[in-house]
Amino acid sequence: MKRPWLAALLLGIALPSWAETLQIPLGQQGQAGTPLPQRGDSRGQVLERFGLPDQEHPPVGRPPIRRWDYRDFSVYFENDRVLDAVREPRRPAPSP
Repeated sequence: MKRPWLAALLLGIALPSWAETLQIPLGQQGQAGTPLPQRGDSRGQVLERFGLPDQEHPPVGRPPIRRWDYRDFSVYFENDRVLDAVREPRRPAPSP
């Protein structure tokens, strides 16, 4: 009884493997000094501190999660409270 899969397995283990290292430059997550709303803040507090958002997205799911987009960051709300705020990614300038 022949086992061709065994020969293929042994051959695959015996061959040396080569790999390339691929480096992908990461974008920055906005300006580090940009103030963000704190987790637990109310929508009223966010409006008072940062003004009207550039764009409001409708609520999605249960519990309702909504997103407000500002120029440099986005705020995620669950009902009336801030779940999280994230800075908008900025792509690095191309190298000359």
